[in-house]
Amino acid sequence: MSQVREHWSSRLGFIMAAIGSAIGLGILWKFPYVVGQNGGGLFLFTYLFAVALIGVPLFIGEILLGRMTQSAAIGAFSHEEASGSWKVGAFLGIASSFLIMSFYSVIAGWGLSYVVMSLTGFYQGLALDQIPLIYEKLSKSGGITVMWHFLFTAICMGIVFAGVRKGIEYWSQIMVKILLVLLLILFSYSLTLKGLHQAVQFVFYPNWDKFKVSSMLEALGLAFFTLSLGQGIMISYGSYMKGKENVVKTSAIVGLSVITVAFLAALTIFPVVFSFDLSPDAGLGMVFQTLPFLFAQLPGSLVLSTIFFSLFVFTAITSAVPLIEVCATNLMEKAGLDRHKAVVLVSAGTFLFGIPSALAQTGWVFPMWEKIFGINFLETMDRLVSVWLIPLAGLITSLYVGWKVDRRELREQFMRGHQSDALWSIWYGFMRYVIPVIVFCIILQKSGILDLSMQG
Repeated sequence: MSQVREHWSSRLGFIMAAIGSAIGLGILWKFPYVVGQNGGGLFLFTYLFAVALIGVPLFIGEILLGRMTQSAAIGAFSHEEASGSWKVGAFLGIASSFLIMSFYSVIAGWGLSYVVMSLTGFYQGLALDQIPLIYEKLSKSGGITVMWHFLFTAICMGIVFAGVRKGIEYWSQIMVKILLVLLLILFSYSLTLKGLHQAVQFVFYPNWDKFKVSSMLEALGLAFFTLSLGQGIMISYGSYMKGKENVVKTSAIVGLSVITVAFLAALTIFPVVFSFDLSPDAGLGMVFQTLPFLFAQLPGSLVLSTIFFSLFVFTAITSAVPLIEVCATNLMEKAGLDRHKAVVLVSAGTFLFGIPSALAQTGWVFPMWEKIFGINFLETMDRLVSVWLIPLAGLITSLYVGWKVDRRELREQFMRGHQSDALWSIWYGFMRYVIPVIVFCIILQKSGILDLSMQG
């Protein structure tokens, strides 16, 4: 298989694809409100340290594992002898990607709907208090939601269908550039709003009253997820890298880019929110309910709304494409399917499994689900992935790279492009000792086993 394996045409192609994968919907809605809930600037700087000290090292580990084995997750975890039990890490990552895509496309589909609604001026003729209710109507309209869910899945399938260079790399470079332009346009507009000063204080000012011991683990978890770790994505992407690339430098560029975009997103959204004295911790509701309400009261509402939800959709596509790719490339390697069959099979599977998420708020499927589990089907899948599957996959990956992979082979891969023995020693120590302990603590905290809710 290695003789026909595709590779990125350039380092820029990989960087754009990796950035696109990392800059997902969480950057637009989760990152901003989590910052506010956990101490503002104090949490933000904790997050920065987490990205640098935990996120980037694990990112490097996944990339090296993929490049060294020239395989996707299952093949990568089969590289060493007697490593059958380690494959659990691969299967957890693949399952995470499959499940995320199944409900991610539902949320992204709502974004597509809002782009169309914005273009047609859905604000016009509606009282302001009626605008936030549009989301409630949309989410309970099963047929419409399933349609957008299907369309979004089909768009992502088409990109992955075309392959690594002509599909993922080509479209990632286009979409990430468009994404950054749209974000900069909205950011420039936010600089003119009266809520800018309050937004800057909110994002950068350390609020000790809200910062708790658990906030440190929250920052670590957020760094973990915003870099697309524990999903098998970077293992697959690493397997498409050429042998001479400097993985350490490239990974640092990706980490810095993710941090920059997260800052821009926060400083774009919060000036709008604070200009109207609204709560910044509304989560997904802020995207579909609060922001349309605010856009309707600003000059150029149709243009602003269309740009924002176009940005929302572009971020969703760039981070959804690798979710399909992870599952498809493992099918290609282990089941002997060609790319086209594997991509269609995975896309069809995520679409069908995502239908209960699309209908989660209608009561059409599993009407007793929320009464039994306490949350709807979509939220259940999200919780299952974020609390258990991704952290466990990340834990196993760090242990496998740090303790099972041949040290000499790993060092040879790490040192390509630079000759820093000190950097190698620090990174290897983190992979063996620091990251496994911290990720294990994240799992305990997220699952409720470890209670660190006391104030710092």
